[in-house]
Amino acid sequence: MARNIVISGGGTGIGLAAAQAFAKEGDRVLLLGRRGDVLEGAGVPGALTYAADLSDPGAVQGVADFVATEFGTVDVLVNSAGGAGNLEPGAGSDDPLDAVAHQWTVNFRINLLTAALLTEALKDRLAEPGGRVLFVSSIAAYRGSGSGAYGAAKAGLHPYAHDLARELGPRGITVNVVAPGYVEDTGFFGEAIGEAIGEARRERLVRETPTGRAGTPGDVAATLHWLASPGAGHVTSQIIQINGGAERGR
Repeated sequence: MARNIVISGGGTGIGLAAAQAFAKEGDRVLLLGRRGDVLEGAGVPGALTYAADLSDPGAVQGVADFVATEFGTVDVLVNSAGGAGNLEPGAGSDDPLDAVAHQWTVNFRINLLTAALLTEALKDRLAEPGGRVLFVSSIAAYRGSGSGAYGAAKAGLHPYAHDLARELGPRGITVNVVAPGYVEDTGFFGEAIGEAIGEARRERLVRETPTGRAGTPGDVAATLHWLASPGAGHVTSQIIQINGGAERGR
């Protein structure tokens, strides 16, 4: 039986790869993101799209209303929206503290608040038993991200997921987090430094992995797909690292 899948950040990168994996199995997929043209051009067979700023409570309520009409029940919610915030407007001030406040606020808004608002808006629609809530975190939650803002925002997903797992567990719903390392073929690393990642940095990141290769969106999508499967029904409140061994699980 086809399931109803909601994926934020579903137009590109990991979110798109996850959408393709679910659609391949015949599931009904709803792609969420801020850029309607990107969602429409994603090319996921049969997918619905809804453009919204998921850090805006009013916009998220619009998503919830749309889901109620089109799906009714949500079997799997994948929160993969996020980024380093470099594509956002600047602080508009030369004051260094204004820049710090802006960077931290933007990172928490796009990486943590979006996931919390969407999940809270849809959690009463999750299938029970069998519903799945999944969050995409980052290796940066363990080892930092340069400024600290991105890593801290992603790390904030972890305790939220643990609390949510305890809340939703009695309804037969699992909640888990995946934390990818360096993943090629996404916009993140180019976005994070304002240009395509340099070869020297790429080689360094690959050398950190015992597997000797970069990750792919498909690697992460496959793990998300498994966590959403019946076979993962007793896996909850876990953080699964997908980084080729660059950072050890703990």
